[in-house]
Parts: sequence; structure tokens; C-alpha cells
Amino acid sequence: MKELDISKHPCFNKKVKGSCGRVHLPVAPKCNIMCNFCNRKYDCVNESRPGVTSAVLSPVQAVEYLKKVRKKLNGLTVAGIAGPGDPMANAPETLETIARVRKEMPDLLLCLSSNGLRLSENVDQLKKLGLTHATITVNAVDPTIGKNIYSWVRDNKIVYQGLEAATIMWAKQKEAIIKLKEAGMQVKVNSIMVPGVNDSHMLDIARTAGDLNVDLFNIIPVFPNPGTKLQDVIEPDQKTINEARDRARTYVPQMTHCKRCRADAAGLLDNDQSLQMAPILKDCAVKAVSIDDSRPLVAVATREGMLVNQHLGEALEFEIWQKSGNEFQHIETREAPLPGGGPKRWHDLANMFNDCRAVLVSGIGATPREILTKSGLLIVEMDGLIEEGLDSVYNKKDVSKLKPVGKKECCAGGMFGGCG
Repeated sequence: MKELDISKHPCFNKKVKGSCGRVHLPVAPKCNIMCNFCNRKYDCVNESRPGVTSAVLSPVQAVEYLKKVRKKLNGLTVAGIAGPGDPMANAPETLETIARVRKEMPDLLLCLSSNGLRLSENVDQLKKLGLTHATITVNAVDPTIGKNIYSWVRDNKIVYQGLEAATIMWAKQKEAIIKLKEAGMQVKVNSIMVPGVNDSHMLDIARTAGDLNVDLFNIIPVFPNPGTKLQDVIEPDQKTINEARDRARTYVPQMTHCKRCRADAAGLLDNDQSLQMAPILKDCAVKAVSIDDSRPLVAVATREGMLVNQHLGEALEFEIWQKSGNEFQHIETREAPLPGGGPKRWHDLANMFNDCRAVLVSGIGATPREILTKSGLLIVEMDGLIEEGLDSVYNKKDVSKLKPVGKKECCAGGMFGGCG
């Protein structure tokens, strides 16, 4: 494979921002931290900030979307994952998407933007898949300041708050930066300036980033969001940001052309086309994995027959439903292949579902997703009523809106992790 020109990333190289474009693939809805300034919205095409997207895609759908976007937009050199949650809080989907893009479009640079909490454990795999650029949002290197930024941090299913949360956060971020640089990747640090919280801390973050050989530092003014703990802060003006950058430049090169991109950004930094691409994105969220109308049934992973509330891997049986007129009927229950046996189990499950057009689950791993998708099944990840899922499948609605997203979850790196 021809060696990629890493200088063609417009976020890392201001000189190419007018000729090289990027597209963000919104495959990562879940997050593992809650920032006090974060409040995500969906389907808000008039707002430009990380955490906002018109739809959420599966890895297969993301590749189909990317193919369509490349036909519409010239000069795309980068495919990135920047949310709307954190890529590593959705590691199976993120890794599968990167692998698929690398296979289908080896000429594109690959990047991701993360809060860094679960990044270090995936660096080796990301390097193997060809990731060249990574951004980590570091809002504090002093936990006594970080505790005022993070409402909570969830690490290995344990939720931390206060000083402990901020201490864990920076330790994980530092480890990730070190590993990324050792892997030979370009690393950018984003820092959200919040007046009265960490504005006087920017120089300390920049000094630390420089010590860790970070390639680029990006100071971003906080975006005050209604309904958040920091909704009343005043967004720093450009003069304040420029002065902070001038001081930070002593320690690390500065990014000065950030556009606070959406999680579904597309096109040039100075000419974002996410609004124009939104219909394609929404269409791919429903149709990229075509529904085979000749297969009349839908399989459901459920504990009690009312809610979709089981992960594919833990389900020992599946309810089988069909549509009859305007009603949905449970017609039988099928026992799943026994756990164990590796990929064979998923191939056996695909054969068991050969008369089903879709399977409704609360979660699914990368390997079974790929095997079942290739067999012609639409994978619908959701939490909620079975009837809601059935209605979306049979009436071909946007199933991405069913994807489980915790009410208290924030976007990558706390709203601004998705910036490049």
C-alpha cells in the first residue's frame, strides 16, 4: 500500500484546510464521562458543535455513507470518528468502522477524537488498523481543577466523582498520550477554556502537553449549554483565546483554525457540508443495510417479552415476531446455539435467522455484528419496547434513533472532544 501523506489532515495542518476535507462518521453514541458543560442534541443541523449529529450509523452503514459522500465532495483526505459520544466508549463499533474504512478506502487518513479514558488499551489495535492522528480533550492536569469540570467518570463499570474522578481522568489521558506518541501517531490536545474554572490553567496544560511531545494544542472557548451545571458561564471572546494561545505557544504549537465541528461534519473546514449531507446520512441510517422483504420475521432478545433488554451474546433464546396487518404477533421462541465455539456460534445463529429480516438486541460485539450483517440481517441496537423496534423495522424508519444512549452521557472528551 502506498504510504499516506499525513500532512493532508486539515485539522493538523492549517495550510491544507482549503484543499483537504474530512468526514466524521457518527458511530459512537455512548460516553463514559459527564462534563459539566455538555448537553448533546440530535438532528440539529443549524448548530455547529461536537456532540451534534443528524443520525447514528452502524459500521457497515458508515462505510456506505462514506462512499456516497466521496461521490459528492471533492478533496476528502480524512475519515474520522468524533462521537457523538466517545469512540473508545464504543470500542467495538469504532474499531470495526476503522477496519472497514481502511479496507475499502486505503487512501484515506484515519483519525479519532476521544476523552482518553479508555484509549491507551486500544492503541496497539488502532496502530495495526492504520490510525495516523488522534485528539484527546484534556481540560485539566490538576485534579483540584478537574473536579469542577467532570460531574462523573465511569471506568470499568465503576462511577467516580469529585477529586477521584479527575485524578483517574488525567492519569488515563497521560498514559494514552504517551502510548500514542510511542506508536508514532500525530497527537493533538484540545482544551476547553471555561472562565472561572480552568482559564488560568491553560498554560499548565500547554506546558504538560509540550513535555509529552504533543504535536498540536487547541484552546477552544466553552459553548454555554442550557440545562448544564455551567450554563451561565460566559463564552471567552476571541481576544482572550488569542492571548492564551500566544502564551501557550512557548511550549507547544497552536491550532488556530478550529471550527468546533459536528460529529457528522463533512467537507472543508471553511465550507462544512454537513447540512447538505444530512439527508444522505439519515437515508444510510435506515437503508445502508437493505432490509430483505422476502424474509418476513424479526428476532428479539428479551427477558420478559415486552422490552428489548438482552445483549446478543447473553441471550439463550430469541422471540420471533411477525407483522399481521397493522399488528405485531409473537409466533414462537427459538433456542440460541450454546455459548462457546467462537465464530461458529454466530454463523449458526445466522442460519437460525435465515427467515428473519432483523434482530433486535440491547448490544452486540464486532464479530457477530459482521457475521450477521453479511448474512442479510439488519442489526438494531436499542433499549425500549419491542413494538417500537418492530415498528421501525417493518415501516423502515430511522433505527439509529433507537440506539441506546444514557440520559447523562456526554460527547467525546466532554462536548469538544470531537473537534478534528
